[in-house]
Parts: sequence; C-alpha cells; structure tokens
Amino acid sequence: MNEIPPVNPTAQQDLFGTTNSVLGKDDFLKILVTQLRHQDPVNPIKSEEFAAQLAQFSSVEQLNNINTNLENSNQLDLLLNQAINNTMATTLIGHSVRALGNFVSLKEDGSVYLNYNLAGQAREVTLTVRDESGDVVRTVTLSNVEGGDRVYRWDGKDDEGKRLPAGRYSFSVQATDASGNAVDAQTFVAGVIDSIRYQDGNAILLLNGGEVNLADVVEIGNLTDDPGNKVAD
Repeated sequence: MNEIPPVNPTAQQDLFGTTNSVLGKDDFLKILVTQLRHQDPVNPIKSEEFAAQLAQFSSVEQLNNINTNLENSNQLDLLLNQAINNTMATTLIGHSVRALGNFVSLKEDGSVYLNYNLAGQAREVTLTVRDESGDVVRTVTLSNVEGGDRVYRWDGKDDEGKRLPAGRYSFSVQATDASGNAVDAQTFVAGVIDSIRYQDGNAILLLNGGEVNLADVVEIGNLTDDPGNKVAD
C-alpha cells in the first residue's frame, strides 16, 4: 500500500468531517496517525520524512500557542485601558469639559453658548437650532467669520423673538467661503460633568442634560467663562 499523500484543505471535509479551510494541530496529528496506520509495510515512511512531518506539527502547535498568547495579551491590554479610562473619568465629575456633540441645555430666562469650529474663514455661517422634536426654532446667519474655534451666544428665543421653554436643544452649522464652497464645521458641547454611568465597560459622561463618550472629550478646564472675542451674538 502506498503512502497517503498530504491532505489539501478541500479534502478535509471528507476525511475529518470538518469544513475548516485551515489545518490546525489536531488535523496535522490526524494526518500523521492516518499515514502511519496505512503505510506500506514493505515501503514504510522514511525516518527523514517522518521527522520533517513531526517538525511541521511542532511548528503549527507553536504558532497556535503564540496566537493564543497574543489574543490573551490584547484582551488584557483592552481591559487595562478600560480600567484606566474609567478611573480617570471619575475625576472629571464637577469639572468643565468640551467634547464632540451638538446639544445644549437652555434654562429659564437664560442664554447658552453654541460652540463650533471652522476649518477656515467663512463668508457665511448658518446656525440652526432645533427642539427635542427636531423642529427648527431658530436660524441665525453670520457673515465673515474667522476660522478656528467660535462661539455664538443664543439668547434662548425663537425666530419671532419669543422666549422658548427650558429644555434640551440641538444645533447644526453650515458654512461657505467666498467662492461658495463648503467650509468644514464641527460642533461641540461644553459644560460641567454632573455624573458618570458605565455601559459595556465604557464611561459615559452626563452634562447639559445629555451624554458624551469619554473618547469624545477634546478639552478639560474652566470653559464656562466668557470666551471673549470668539463670541458672536
């Protein structure tokens, strides 16, 4: 009886009842045992070939062990990073932050700052404020706005000058340059962290009646003071 030839991935299903397209260490061991069981007694497998196959089996096992160790290491790194981030998040309670977001919390008889950033100078900037139902309540158009971090002080009134009720509102920014081309704009939310909750191991910061991810925080500090010449109203 002749030596059984090496098994290719497409033949695994017939020999071992598996649909895997990659040979593992168990598959190599089954192949080796099958070859030994069905070898020709008058023409057995040569010792050099047997040693080479054992070396292949050992290499596959070592690679599998390395892969397992790397996966375990990556999981430990992820858990460690989450633990560090969550610990750091607790120190933010009571501190002012600026984070990616587009919501503000309007109080009775108060005004709020709409924070945004322009990638370049804009000839025209349109700020649109919406209530929690998504209805537009205020539209503001600004002219010749410098690029960089900008702030608009919204007085809490609608387009007709009526005072809007306290609550959570969202805003968006569209800008164009002198040629009519769009200027990239990014909105931000700024406020004091009230509390923190955890979801799937990640810290969620609660501020201004809304939530932001810890990863979306771009600045920490005293951000409640008047931003000075960055403000338009």
